[in-house]
Amino acid sequence: MHAAASLTDALKEIGASFEKQSGDTLRFNFGASSTLARQIEEGAPGDLFLSADEAKMDGLEKKGLLVPGTRRSLLSNLLVIIVPVDAQEIPKSAAELTKPEYKKIAVAEPATVPAGIYAREYLQRLGIWDALNGKLVPTENVRGALAAVESGNVEAGFVYKTDALVSRKVKIALEIASDGGPKISYPFAVLKSSKDAERAKKLADYLGGPEARATFLKFGFTFAR
Repeated sequence: MHAAASLTDALKEIGASFEKQSGDTLRFNFGASSTLARQIEEGAPGDLFLSADEAKMDGLEKKGLLVPGTRRSLLSNLLVIIVPVDAQEIPKSAAELTKPEYKKIAVAEPATVPAGIYAREYLQRLGIWDALNGKLVPTENVRGALAAVESGNVEAGFVYKTDALVSRKVKIALEIASDGGPKISYPFAVLKSSKDAERAKKLADYLGGPEARATFLKFGFTFAR
């Protein structure tokens, strides 16, 4: 299963429950959705793809790499600004990140990675993208941005709320409300490269079922409408 890095903790727990019930063994490939989509295009084996945005799934669908009728928008999330847990300066708005005390700000690669793209679109809408661009430290994926803030190598970072909630080394400075921030959507689909599409569909059904939904909620995800 190819899955966005932000799903790591939730899917590991869900996967353990699925394995116990089904007897199947799951193998995960976590990473930036853009990287995973490229791997799938290049022929990487897998049964399911869970993306952190619709655009990467759109690309695979246009190339005929998804099993028709299996695509579904499952989850949503919130973008947040985080700081180290012992930080004394807490930004009350994204605009405050333009202050000189914020020298480095971690963000998943804003050109390709969904979390970074969401952050860029939000900052552009606020009109402060150009002011912050020189401070941004791009990372391979959203978990890289989280790790940069945890280490104290940057003063702040943009991650998903679910990433912030699994760390004791950061605190949320600001939640970007869904009505003012980007619309975040996590779709999944069975891949045509699957060697057992029926078993993959069984897993897909489990991911949308009540037990998995309860786990996703526990980790801070919400559900797509």
